[in-house]
Amino acid sequence: MRDALKLTVDESGAGVRIDKFLSDTLDGFTRSGISKLIADGNVTVNGTEISKNYKCRMNDNILVIVPDAVPLEVQAQNIPLDIVYEDDDLLVVNKPKGMVVHPAAGNYSKTLVNALLYHCRDSLSGINGVIRPGIVHRIDKDTSGLLIVAKNDAAHLSLAEQIKQHSFHRAYQAVCHGNIKEDSGTVHQPIGRNPKDRKKMAVTDKNSKDAVTHYEVLKRYGDFTHIKCILETGRTHQIRVHMAYIGHPLAGDSVYGPKKVIESLNGQCLHAGEIGFIHPRTGEYLEFRSGLPDYFTAFLNKLDKRNR
Repeated sequence: MRDALKLTVDESGAGVRIDKFLSDTLDGFTRSGISKLIADGNVTVNGTEISKNYKCRMNDNILVIVPDAVPLEVQAQNIPLDIVYEDDDLLVVNKPKGMVVHPAAGNYSKTLVNALLYHCRDSLSGINGVIRPGIVHRIDKDTSGLLIVAKNDAAHLSLAEQIKQHSFHRAYQAVCHGNIKEDSGTVHQPIGRNPKDRKKMAVTDKNSKDAVTHYEVLKRYGDFTHIKCILETGRTHQIRVHMAYIGHPLAGDSVYGPKKVIESLNGQCLHAGEIGFIHPRTGEYLEFRSGLPDYFTAFLNKLDKRNR
């Protein structure tokens, strides 16, 4: 049976294009996904179908019909998974560095989704379509750590709402360039596509979303600093962009870091070490932790020895 989502436009949404309003409001949906729903007649305003150019009005009643999931064409693959927790509604996976989360151009196999399809069979939410079943939030290919996966649409919607309301706990550890003088701080800057390079994100006021990253220093190594970051929002590349913005890009980051990359890290030194949320069925708060992986501890040991 198809899910139906009902929303009422408030003052903040008045005058906003409906595709943008819905993609901003429903964290489980992309703007292109919303546009397709509108084109297929699955979005109505006050009982009438509209175009994606429609501008919302105060007190508009919006109905979004989420179609049943299309049978997947992505191949299930028997790839070992480090599963930290699992029940009938969700699972928490410890993703290794170097694994892509979902298929995309150039990566249609050996992704986390390929592994999930083998492990979960037909038990994955269909809200994010045929390419991203079960994926509520993502971490970059070269970021290691904890990721939550929804097994049904009800769990997916509940978890996505928690992310939207900032009640979804996510804490990362990272090593960044430079010596951060203050013991803690907050970066509150909007993030959007880099106007000069659409493949990158940037702190920008143009077509951006609010983004907040809290950080605290764990240990200083002279020209590097080991930090913990807590996300209040979850924008694409958020920690990488925010830390680079304040002059402390992540070690190993070839996109936002210095031109001379620490190649031995094989990507940014960033680990999603903590995740906490309210279980969508039981209402119980669950929190999980993942220890630092070998690549991360090896780099810390190298810095420690150098500074003795």
